[in-house]
Amino acid sequence: MRETFVFNQGWEYTPEWKDEFIAPDFQADGFERVTIPHANKELPYNYFNEKDYQFISCYRKVFNYDPSWNGKKVFVDFDAVMAYAEVYLNGELLGSHKGGYTPFSIDLTPALTEGENVLVVKVDSTERPDIPPFGYVIDYLCYGGIYRDVYLRVVDPVYIQNVFAKPKKVLEQEKELETTVYISNTTDKAQTLDITVKLLWEGSLVAEGTETVTAESGKSQFDVVISGLKDILLWDIDNPNLYNVEVTIGEEGSVRDSFKTRIGFREAVVKADGFYLNGEKVMLRGLNRHQSFPYVGYAMPARVQRKDADILKYELCLNAVRTSHYPQSPHFLDRCDEIGLMVFEEIPGWQHIGDEEWKQVSYEDVREMIERDWNHPSIFLWGVRINESQDDHEFYKETNRIARELDPTRQTGGVRYLEGSDFLEDVYTMNDFIHSGGERILRDPKFVTRTEDYVPYMVTEFNGHMYPTKRFDQEERLVEHAMRHLRVQNAAALDPHISAAFGWCAFDYNTHYDFGSGDRICYHGVMDMFRIPKMAAHFYGSQVDPKVKPVLEPATLWTLGERGGAGVLPLVIFTNCDSVKVKLHGKEVGEFYPAKEKYQGVPYPPVVIRELKTGIWGVQWYDAEFIGIVDGEEVTVKKFAAAPVPTKLEIEADDTTLIADGSDATRVVFKVVDQVGNILPYLNEVIEFEIEGSGTLIGPKVTGLIGGCIATWVRTTGEEGTIKIKGVTTRFESETIEIEVKK
Repeated sequence: MRETFVFNQGWEYTPEWKDEFIAPDFQADGFERVTIPHANKELPYNYFNEKDYQFISCYRKVFNYDPSWNGKKVFVDFDAVMAYAEVYLNGELLGSHKGGYTPFSIDLTPALTEGENVLVVKVDSTERPDIPPFGYVIDYLCYGGIYRDVYLRVVDPVYIQNVFAKPKKVLEQEKELETTVYISNTTDKAQTLDITVKLLWEGSLVAEGTETVTAESGKSQFDVVISGLKDILLWDIDNPNLYNVEVTIGEEGSVRDSFKTRIGFREAVVKADGFYLNGEKVMLRGLNRHQSFPYVGYAMPARVQRKDADILKYELCLNAVRTSHYPQSPHFLDRCDEIGLMVFEEIPGWQHIGDEEWKQVSYEDVREMIERDWNHPSIFLWGVRINESQDDHEFYKETNRIARELDPTRQTGGVRYLEGSDFLEDVYTMNDFIHSGGERILRDPKFVTRTEDYVPYMVTEFNGHMYPTKRFDQEERLVEHAMRHLRVQNAAALDPHISAAFGWCAFDYNTHYDFGSGDRICYHGVMDMFRIPKMAAHFYGSQVDPKVKPVLEPATLWTLGERGGAGVLPLVIFTNCDSVKVKLHGKEVGEFYPAKEKYQGVPYPPVVIRELKTGIWGVQWYDAEFIGIVDGEEVTVKKFAAAPVPTKLEIEADDTTLIADGSDATRVVFKVVDQVGNILPYLNEVIEFEIEGSGTLIGPKVTGLIGGCIATWVRTTGEEGTIKIKGVTTRFESETIEIEVKK
């Protein structure tokens, strides 16, 4: 039977490479002890040289041979290494891999010895011109290191290499499951095997099927079909029902290998008149996500990756995300499956197309992405074109061919900014940046495609570099930033030929010096790098049924002197409430209603107040109270103080329990608030994080508040116990929170 072990602990690391490192008897004195996921270089928040992490480094791990492995195949599986890796065992080169975003496996069996074994990984994190997305400029950073999980896998010489479980006849009363099982027979003889596929719901057997096959030496594939499936629950955005598929191979009742995966029964297709999920038309409202974080770039563990999916779904109330511009963490995608967040996933690349060697790596990116992720019900579209690249007919003809051959159940797309582009994919996916605050919001899809009829079409980016906005910018800019997202999402939803609109982007991100605001940050997100919301986030967050979560967020700092010309009008309130009552100085001054006629394309338009007697510049200003009304009841209140003063340093952790594995982590947010609980956006005092117990900080211990707040991440050390953390500024000390750490 298969055994899989997490192989993240006990690595030794040095930020250099020498050929002598591969020798089994090399003494790794001076190497640092690290846990995977690991960034080859911890970086500042901003103003750093991206060359700082672009070097060749060495990872070593010593492990002991287990006698139970006798007669077995032993693999080391890397979820991702940036960007080129060579893997040595006991001084012997066993394999290499080009590409920093897709997984690869190395067979350790030929070089394994009894007793102690030394695994060495040479990691080249330079921007090599033979590996996508490199070769020209890139508007994001590709941080170095072994930044995703590593596993040790022990299997029978005849083992399951992969499984593709394909729900069929999804909209019929009796459904079907066709499971393709990929088998590797490393013996020199054909093997007669029973392949058994079980479909389970919450641990209970729903159905099973068995086929007896002959697996010749080498690789082969076989289909097992289970028909007549009744009472199957469909997977959708609101009810993401997941089934488990368990596949075993063996003979005469014995099991030689097993493989488990999760699936959802759903039909997802983009048509010329919109996106359809299980036969129902759904407007996809999404954002683009970079998988990067402050200080450690990509090297965040499962919990943090999964939290991003929760933020997108539950805080920003999205139903879709684009994984710009590369395949992202399996943990992130797993969470998208679990919560019903549709995913458009694409291969690595940004504008540049390289030479033939480069293209061969890109073809492998397509294969490795699809073969890794084809069982995720959340993924509805494969991106097989380099983001915003020029046309290249033969190149993209081949990427589409590979995708369709590997996965005939999903459509292909390819993100471009070109009108009349060579259309080889199933869906024309377009970055439309035409809106710059004026009357023009989006292009007509048929004008873009230059096709005779409308075709399946999605807007995959808008806004972004057209209007970069910092969370601590002036109020007018923050409001306009939010309104641009509202206008485009509204216009997209009103056009029956646009199936989705993905704004650029969810979170601010570090970038190369050629881009961004000069400090190596693109301030394009509706949240900052710490996942703290800007006003634009409140527009997205208001698009949820008030019975799920009432939302009321006035887009204002509530002061007379913030805007040009003074005042707070027009006052936009992002809300899902039926109406909003306003009180000034304790007295009700009016009840206001959403602008439904102007914004008919979004479920919950904002309230826009254009007339309100608020006060006189330099003479009087009032406390304010905004009250959200749903079905005649007061359901939520937002207050503003006329004269805000710093009152408290608040602290909040995303999680209060972590795993003692040395890599698990959680975010802790600190906010300086006024007397009614609002962040003070121009307070930038020094803050020190005081931590003790079974944890350590990711990033600096002493830093500055950014717009009145900041976050840090706390990582476990591998020991059980309790982490205690608090924040201290020149004026305040937060409460101390405790995070329990368990094995």
